[in-house]
Amino acid sequence: MRLPTFIFAIGAALGLSQPSHGAGYRDTSVPIGYVGNLDLNRYLGKWYEIARFPNRFEKNCAGVTAEYGLRDDGKVSVTNTCHKGSPTGPVEVAEGEAEVIAPGKLKVTFVPWLPFAKGDYWVLHVDAAYSYAVVGEPSGKTGWILSRSPELPAAKTEKAVSVLEGMGYDTGKLEWVAQ
Repeated sequence: MRLPTFIFAIGAALGLSQPSHGAGYRDTSVPIGYVGNLDLNRYLGKWYEIARFPNRFEKNCAGVTAEYGLRDDGKVSVTNTCHKGSPTGPVEVAEGEAEVIAPGKLKVTFVPWLPFAKGDYWVLHVDAAYSYAVVGEPSGKTGWILSRSPELPAAKTEKAVSVLEGMGYDTGKLEWVAQ
């Protein structure tokens, strides 16, 4: 593993388990839900990051993708790709794994040998076609809008934002990701 990739992996792991900005981006007094009937096989594959709440492990990242695959041991492989500075900038890749806790609720780590470095990854919403998804976690320290394509139509973007708002997120803090 190259040093920048290792640093990106460590940052990703710590970012999932530690606050990135104070108390987070979500009013935790508002109930949060998740997709309890998530079809993991349909969720697997490549997703483009459309928007995110700022976090230190994706600082200056553009052209971000996340790819999920089913491993032989039942866990999910996670490959996050970041282009530094622009969608054509230098590539950093972080390899991780996720464990399914319940349909729609996963624990993700990019440093499996650090037991405390597991973060919540909840699928808050996915459309019927599995063409876009909203991801977050109870503390509200992280959150993403993902799409199967590099661009998300306005109506779907509006729906994704409304899902976050309905779960107490301050969507004014979202960063829109250049693809």
